[in-house]
Amino acid sequence: MGLATLLTGGVVGAATWLVFFSSVLGVRDVQVSGGVRVPPDEVRRVVGVAPGTPLARVDLEEVRRRVAALTQVESARVDRAWPGTLQVSVVERTPLAVARVAGRTVTVDRYGVFLGDAGAAVRLPLLRVQRPAPDDLATRSALAVLAALPEGVKARVGEVAAPSPGSVTLRLSDSRTVRWGDAERSEEKARVLQRLLRTPARSYDVSSPDVVTVK
Repeated sequence: MGLATLLTGGVVGAATWLVFFSSVLGVRDVQVSGGVRVPPDEVRRVVGVAPGTPLARVDLEEVRRRVAALTQVESARVDRAWPGTLQVSVVERTPLAVARVAGRTVTVDRYGVFLGDAGAAVRLPLLRVQRPAPDDLATRSALAVLAALPEGVKARVGEVAAPSPGSVTLRLSDSRTVRWGDAERSEEKARVLQRLLRTPARSYDVSSPDVVTVK
C-alpha cells in the first residue's frame, strides 16, 4: 500500500510538473484568425506570452483584454489548443460612418470609435453631431440608427445628423430627408421607411412609426 501510494503520488507530481512548470507543454505558437485590417504580428505582439510559457498557466482573460484593447478590434476570444498553441480569434470593428474631427475626416464604427483617416475612396454616411465621441449621446443615437438600417437603405444615406440624441435626421443621396427622432424602435422604423421609400416624396417622418408622414 505504501509503495502504491508513493508511486501514485510520484505520477501525479510528475504530471503536475509537466503541465504547470515544464516547457514541454509550453506555448510554441500563437494562431490568429478573423483579422483583415489588424496584422497578425500586431496581435501576437500584444498577446505578450513568452515562448515556452506553460500553456496551462497562461491567463486567457488577461490575454483577451490585451488583444481587445487594440483600436481595430471589437472583441476577442483566446483558447488553448494542446499541446502548445494559443488560438486568438478577433472580430474587427466595421466602419459605419465618417466624421470630421479636428480638420480630419475619420471613419467610426457603431460605437463611435475612431478607426483612422478615411481615404478618398471611402463611401460612408457623414456623421454630423456637435462632438463626435464614443461617450457622446448624440453620436451613439445617430450610429444606432445607421446600424439598424437594412443594407439597401443604408447605402442610400448621405449623412446622418443628430443635434441631440432625440432628433436624428437622415439625408439621402438624392436629397430626400427622413425625420427619425430618437433611436428607440429603430428596427421597426427601418422596416417602415423601407416601404415608404417606394413612394415619391421629398421628406418622410418615421419618428412615430405608428403614424408616419410623407410630404
